[in-house]
This record gives sequence, structure tokens and C-alpha cells, in this order.
Amino acid sequence: MVSEERKIRVIVVDDSAVMRKLIPGLLERDKGIEVVATAIDGDFALTKIEQLRPDVVTLDVDMPRMDGITTLGQIVSKYSIPVVMLSSLTSRGAELTMQALEMGAVDFICKPKAAAQIVNMAAELISKVRSAASAKVMTHKGVAAQKTARAAPDSAGAFPPPPGYRSDSEGLLVIGASSGGPHALRYLLPKIPLDFGAPILIVQHMPESFTSMLAKWLNEMCEIEVREAREGEMAVAGRALIAPGTAHLKVKRKSNGAGEIVLERGRPVNGHIPSVDVLFRSVAKEYGAGVMAVLLTGMGSDGAEGIGEIKKAGGHTLAQDRESSAIFGMPKVAIERGYIDKVLSLAEIPDYLVGVAGRTMGRPNLE
Repeated sequence: MVSEERKIRVIVVDDSAVMRKLIPGLLERDKGIEVVATAIDGDFALTKIEQLRPDVVTLDVDMPRMDGITTLGQIVSKYSIPVVMLSSLTSRGAELTMQALEMGAVDFICKPKAAAQIVNMAAELISKVRSAASAKVMTHKGVAAQKTARAAPDSAGAFPPPPGYRSDSEGLLVIGASSGGPHALRYLLPKIPLDFGAPILIVQHMPESFTSMLAKWLNEMCEIEVREAREGEMAVAGRALIAPGTAHLKVKRKSNGAGEIVLERGRPVNGHIPSVDVLFRSVAKEYGAGVMAVLLTGMGSDGAEGIGEIKKAGGHTLAQDRESSAIFGMPKVAIERGYIDKVLSLAEIPDYLVGVAGRTMGRPNLE
């Protein structure tokens, strides 16, 4: 973790001379950040990282010679330095970014199409670099090795229901995540069996086109179906729906108990479209005690008040712990406000969900 007494030291890696000039200028608007070097490609970057040992690296995804993905692999394996990827807002950029996040990048930022517009991302860039400086470099292999002793089931092999939680035959599992979330979902969702008894709704902070790529990426590795949510469709067991990057995700409960998806295209909430708070408040109102909610790794506070409303309505609330979170922001805020029933490591969450909610919440009647 970076000391508060010194500046966050950053190396900027980008093949564009314009970006190598603009990005340091934006970062150094924050007096707590110092750009100690820039590099034109991965080869130069690795040399400078070895010499300077920065706290954070910003890394362009698409570069000549040694590209961003190859460079990232070297940085993660040799130095365990947090990396924020800079990606183009394209399908190729989204695909490469998904690969980078799985390899251990802690976050990403989409570069605007016109260099002149990069000044508009100054606040996001500074915020993500600051968060990255205190982030853990997480890989799928590392999470899989985590111990799970704290979530041991009872002697019957099933987790006892939490006090006050009412399993509901018309229930939902909702998940909110931000920075580090794709990696956490990559670990969690493949462990959810096809007969899991509740629909799953997810808000992951990502821009347009990236959420569809995330859904496709996750769907290829899961038993359950994973895809972007569509207006008017029904939330059903055996399927996880991810909020698109262009709309807030809400649910309208039908008379038969099934949840109809509502996509609301409006202003950002807590700075985000989609917003975790919007989804959580919606399900708290519509499903109350039938909701199981999970707040995963991420910067900021989005989701904290929404999960508080779920708890108030009688639902069961979980948060990822500090040790397994890439960035312990969103879970920390919710925990500190007293809204979380149980804090678990990422490695513990899947078994807990299956043991408590998976086969007790039942399937909504869609007839």
C-alpha cells in the first residue's frame, strides 16, 4: 500500500506521442501523483519499471512491438504492480480488455476517439490511478488458492439460513461490482450450478459494448446462461442478466411473482450508468425479504444505500472482504454503514450462495 506521505509514482505507457504528453499532464493535476517516466512500448516500459519500480502503470492495450497484453503479463508475474489499462471503445478493445482483466489488470479506462477529448476523462483517470495505488493485483489462480475455512457448512453439508432471512419461492440474487468486478465474476459465476434456484441480476460498472463482451466472456465458462439484459424479458432461474452499459437495470414484479426487466435510460446515479443502487432499490421495493444481495469489489460507494434498503426490507446482504477485494471501496462503505449481514472472501461466496439461496429460493412461476 502506498504511504500517504509521498506521491503516487506512475509510469505511462502509450505508443502515441500525443497521449504520452496529455496523460501525464492530466494525472499531475493531482498534487499527490507524480509521473516518473513514459514509455513508447512494452520493451521500454519493462526496462523503466525495473529501474524505477513505480506504484502504478497506465498501459495502452494496443501497441507495436511488445503489445499491452504481453507487457501486462510480464508486469504482473515479475513485479505485481497495479496496472490500469487504456482501451479503445471498440469490440476489439473490449475483447482485449477482458483478457487483460483476467490476467490481473486492476481496472481500465476507455480512451476517447479524439485526443482533444481526453481532458474530459481527467477525473476518472486520477480516481482510478489513486485507487489502483492501493489495490491488490489479483489473478484467477490466486483467488482459487484462497482458504475457505470461515464458511464451513454444518454437519449436514448445507449452510444454515441466516437469522431473519426468509427464503422466498419468488426470490432473486442480485450482485453489484465495479473495479475488480470482472475478475470476481469470473471466479464466482462458473461455480453456480444450472439448478440454482433463483434468477441472477448483475450490475457491473462498464461502458457500452464492454458489458456485452463481458456477458459473452462469462457465458462461455458458466453452466448457467449469462447475457446482457433485454427490455421486457423475464428474469428466470438458470440465467444471469448483466445490465447494459447504456441503461439502469430495474425489475417489475408481475402478479405471478416473475420479474420483468426494465431498462431505464436516464442520468448517471452516483456517477454511473448502470448504477448498483438503482437495481438494489428496485428489487428491495419489489421483492423485499426474497432478495439475496452481494456487493463485490469496487471503488466508490455505489450500491451501499441500495443494499441498505434490501436489508431494511428483510433481504439478506453480503459483502466481499478486504483481503480478497482488488479495491475495498463499495463493500467497505456498506459494511461501515451497518448494512451487511455477512462478510465473506471471494472464495467463500459461491458455496455460501448455493448453500443458503441456491435451492431454497425456488423458481418463479412463469405460466
